[in-house]
Amino acid sequence: MPQVPVISIIDDDEFIRTATNRLVRSLGFSAPMFASAEDFLRSPHLNDTSCVISDVQMPGIGGIELQSTLIAKGKNMPVIFITAFPDERIRAQVIKAGAVCILSKPFEGSTLIRCIDNALKTQSVKG
Repeated sequence: MPQVPVISIIDDDEFIRTATNRLVRSLGFSAPMFASAEDFLRSPHLNDTSCVISDVQMPGIGGIELQSTLIAKGKNMPVIFITAFPDERIRAQVIKAGAVCILSKPFEGSTLIRCIDNALKTQSVKG
């Protein structure tokens, strides 16, 4: 039986974290939540995550630094960014580094679902 993909959700905003978790779980995925990038990087889910959904701006390690850290550790999992502060320079930077999507808050659930589908397709091609 195929293993259920793990979609790790990293956001310092509890409301966004919980709402995203509900949506991801409704799709049949495992969706551990983390209030910070540091918590995710210390977690056992670092090794079984199929895709990361991360806020761009968080206290401590932000989403962009998290993406760089994952790349440096050889963790080639797809990243979907969400942000309350859209900026074209940041969008270009994270996409160039391999992000699947960058969504501006608030975003439609259907848009996030499309991003997750694309991320998992990308991951299955790499894997």
